[in-house]
Amino acid sequence: MRRVLAIDLGGTNLRAAISTGDVGAMKVLSHEPAPTSLDAFSARIDALCREAGSVEALGLAVPGLVEGSVCCWIPNLSFLDGVDIQVLFPDLRVALGNDAQIALLAEAVAGGARGMSDAILLAIGTGIGSAVLANGRIVAGAHGGACSFGWACADIKDHGEERSGWLERVASGRALDALAGQIGLADGRQLIAAAKAGQIAAQTLLEVPARQLGTALAGAVALLDPQAVLISGGLADALDVIGPPLLSALRRQLPPHLRGIELKPGQFGSRAGLVGAALAGQAGSGWRQIR
Repeated sequence: MRRVLAIDLGGTNLRAAISTGDVGAMKVLSHEPAPTSLDAFSARIDALCREAGSVEALGLAVPGLVEGSVCCWIPNLSFLDGVDIQVLFPDLRVALGNDAQIALLAEAVAGGARGMSDAILLAIGTGIGSAVLANGRIVAGAHGGACSFGWACADIKDHGEERSGWLERVASGRALDALAGQIGLADGRQLIAAAKAGQIAAQTLLEVPARQLGTALAGAVALLDPQAVLISGGLADALDVIGPPLLSALRRQLPPHLRGIELKPGQFGSRAGLVGAALAGQAGSGWRQIR
């Protein structure tokens, strides 16, 4: 097994771990603010490699569009746009992936989708990330941008936006923060907590984005016929309150043979990016094929 530096790079935070192949024995090195420039990013990875010692491979999850080892569009970390990570770190074997696809790798190999050939993962936090496992392979698409489900739309009157899709604008963490303010709560976490505590006003507000998620998700389920839909990110903890209206809206838009679709939380939670990055680093450029 290779000694892999696993990096889960988000828009605001960086998590790092060292792995030698055992998912349960990863050593976490750091959880820190994300670098703000390419020089800072390169220097930090070099420093983590020295700290880890004898690193052979780099597994890197990023919040955006990638193609091969090139970061094509990373909206919140634009200094990475156009950067070839393999060229930046020529002495390491690089495995680069979109963060949701990397998280699905973790779930498919050792988590909630283990043993499945077909599954959808929605990572619902500040925004909405997504990934698809189809016939045992994580789908990339022609340009690495397949399964950008946050851009799904179920509103013909919506005019679109440059940086966020319709579903992301109505059902992500940012949307829940705005809804929370309508009943005097600080953010979406408080809204979820209030709904779980049985507050009718909070449950009523959450029902709208849940039904929007379910309606949009029906198209993906009808197209792909997955064995399960996994929810990760902040909304995974709220499945007991958003699950019933989401499933009701989803099933209403599906034929009978697809209505048994399972909705379940991801097993790794916030660790999915690190676990997946470690697995990708072990597998190399062919990490999307689940063995």
